[in-house]
Amino acid sequence: MNRISSGRVILAVAMALIGVTCIARADDDERTCSVATLRGSYLFAASGYNIVGGVAQPKAVVEVIRFDGTGSLTVPAVTVSVNGAIVHPPPNGTGTYTVAPDCSGTLLFATGTAFDLFLAPGAREFTMIQTNPLTVLQGKVVKLAR
Repeated sequence: MNRISSGRVILAVAMALIGVTCIARADDDERTCSVATLRGSYLFAASGYNIVGGVAQPKAVVEVIRFDGTGSLTVPAVTVSVNGAIVHPPPNGTGTYTVAPDCSGTLLFATGTAFDLFLAPGAREFTMIQTNPLTVLQGKVVKLAR
């Protein structure tokens, strides 16, 4: 009887270990990213400052960004406020982006405005921070549609 019980315990432990291994692999796969991770329309809302002559001027941006899943993007709509002056750049601005397997990446608009980005698993939302000199601007990006 002890032999049968021991065999069942060993089998149960082996099955549990196999299950844990499979769960860990699925979890790891979910955290792997690429440019294809970003596909669809997203809303970017950010605030911060431009530093002009050593003085911080408030800046806020709200824009829609469409990622194509291959490393290119377009901006159908954007509103920018810099020190209280409102600017509406022309629609359909363009840019490029990269995404590394660790879900970090970069974004470069055709205007030269650059960002680092950090994606959450599934890329339903992520954070961007502007990397141009004399700029302090960061915000969240939330998926709107595919």
